[in-house]
Order: sequence, then C-alpha cells, then structure tokens
Amino acid sequence: MAWAFLAVAICCELAATLSLRMAVDNARWYAIVVPGYLVSFVFLSLTLAEGMPLGVAYGIWTAAGVALAAVLSRLLFREPLTPLMGAGIVLIAGGVLLVELGAGA
Repeated sequence: MAWAFLAVAICCELAATLSLRMAVDNARWYAIVVPGYLVSFVFLSLTLAEGMPLGVAYGIWTAAGVALAAVLSRLLFREPLTPLMGAGIVLIAGGVLLVELGAGA
C-alpha cells in the first residue's frame, strides 16, 4: 500500500503545482492549490505510516514531482526543457535510486 499512497501523493502534489502555475493567469485555480498540497501531505504521511523510510519516500516524491512538473510544464505552458535540464532530471533520479538502494543495505 505504501507505493499506492506515494503515487497518490505525487499526483496530488503535481496537480497542485500545475494549478499554482495556472493561477498566475486565473485566480480560480488557487481553489485546487491548497487542497492539492494538503491531500499530497496526507498521502505522504500514509506512505510513511506504511513503513517506507522517510529518505526514500521524500526523495521519490520530490524527484518525481520535479521531473513530471518539468515535462508537463513544457507540454502545457511551452516552458523550456533543455538538454541540460534533462541531464539534471537524470541526476536527480540517479540520486534517489542511490538513496533507495542505500536504505536496503
């Protein structure tokens, strides 16, 4: 269940972050921002309650959020996604993988 809770936390955080960007042009999007972040933290807490280590859960949550926000902001808002940014995403993913592997050692 921890992985399912974490997936929901990531999706809610991503929805809130994208809504925050949309709220720049239309304040009605703020109605999604606060509940999105709140639900994300609740599900992150449930992930931890299921026994996933904090370093692993938080690392995956933030890394997935950064990577997905970068890709989706490119698609939705035509924001830049340069090769250097792509390399940064790969490095973040590699760091999270090392943290996860280290937690099992």
